[in-house]
Parts: sequence; structure tokens; C-alpha cells
Amino acid sequence: MVSAELLRRIADAAAGETLPRFRSAGAVTNKDAGGFDPVTEADKEAERAIRAVIRAEFPDDGILGEEHGVENADASRVWVIDPIDGTRAFISGVPVWGTLVGLLDKGRAVAGLMSQPFTGELYFATEDGAFYEGPGGPRALTTRPTRSLADATLFTTTPALFRGASRDLYDRLEASVRLARYGTDCYAFAMVAAGHADLAVEAGLQSYDIAGLIPLIEKAGGVVTTWSGGRAEGGGDVIAAANSDLHAAALAVIGS
Repeated sequence: MVSAELLRRIADAAAGETLPRFRSAGAVTNKDAGGFDPVTEADKEAERAIRAVIRAEFPDDGILGEEHGVENADASRVWVIDPIDGTRAFISGVPVWGTLVGLLDKGRAVAGLMSQPFTGELYFATEDGAFYEGPGGPRALTTRPTRSLADATLFTTTPALFRGASRDLYDRLEASVRLARYGTDCYAFAMVAAGHADLAVEAGLQSYDIAGLIPLIEKAGGVVTTWSGGRAEGGGDVIAAANSDLHAAALAVIGS
């Protein structure tokens, strides 16, 4: 069992490393010689802090992190960490990045969090449900009842992520919705869980980009899958929808 108190401690540990470095013009390293995949000291130190909290509580659990790799990979329970999802936003001073932590039990995402310490927001899910804490006061998360694509708000980081046939399918989906917004990284999925948006669509995600978000959306009443309708814990091309009807309508446009 994972408690809300533990998830708060994990979020606080990460915030202790990320928040002092946000908008501080720190050094940025490029991990991709053929492009631009930034990593900062905040990414690395936040992941170390998160790992320390998890190890102290569950020393036999596995951990998979974007910056520091895998430990106890054969464990039935594995914590999946993205210390700063949206590093490009982080280094640009835009507060739509977040810390993502998810717990996989036998490969299934069962608990998770998205923390945005600059805005003071924590979105988290345990076996008791999905919840928000921050400005406006705590509350349970509930997705919107939107059933029609024509009434839906869609988020994606950027349409440039979609290439070839995937771009054509994405463009068809965007043309079907009422409103599309860009540049929100993990914040988009939190907005679906919180009932502020209806769809979040991304391409080429890694497990650490989505594992912490799946429980948020599912326990709030939404659906998260790959574009082919499979489980999304392993990443890939991913769609989150506010409910099963809207998910089916979106997959009818982009599903493969």
C-alpha cells in the first residue's frame, strides 16, 4: 500500500532540489549529439532525492529513473521516476514542468503523482482514488463528462512530435475537436484528470513519461492507452481521454 503521506514526502524531496534551481540560469547539458535533449543539475539531484525516500521506505522495490537508470530490476514492484518532465519548459522558465513518480505492481501502474512545486500543486493517486492539493484547497479529481470530439479540448506538447502517417492522424484529430492547446508536457495529463481538459495526446513517450500519470487519470474516471488501445505503462504513442466514450471516438480517428 502507498500512502498519500509518502507521496507528499516524495514530492517535497524533489521540490527541495528543483525549486531553488528554477529560473536560476543553471548549467544545461545536452544528452543528444544529434539534436537537443537537455538535462540539468536539478533533474539529477531531484531523482537522487526521490530514490532516497523510496529506498528508506521500500528497500526491496525496484527503481527506474530517467537520469540514474535501474536498480532491483527484477522486483515485482518498480517505482518509475521522471524528476523533471518538461525540462525544456524548466530551462525556459515556464511552470508547466512537473515531477512524475509512478509505482508499477507486476507491470501495472497502481499509484502515482505529478508535482508542480512552483505553483504549489500536487496531483496524486493511491488505491483510495485521485486527489489534488494546492491553491483552491484539496479535492478529489474527477474527469469531465464530455462525450463528443466536437466539444472537446485537446492538449499536446507540439504537433511537431508526430511524423509521417502519425502527423496526418493527429491533424485529423485536432480538426475534430473544439480547442487545441500546445506546450503543456505532463501538465496536460493532470488537466485531464482534474476535469479542465478532455484529451491529451503524445508521441514517443518513455515509461517514465507516463507511468506516474496513468493512475491519476484512471482513478479520476478517465482512460489512458496507446494509440492501438493497449496498456500505456511502457510508453509509446499515448492518448488519455476523460471517459471511455470520448476515448473510443478519438481512437476511431487515430487508432492503429
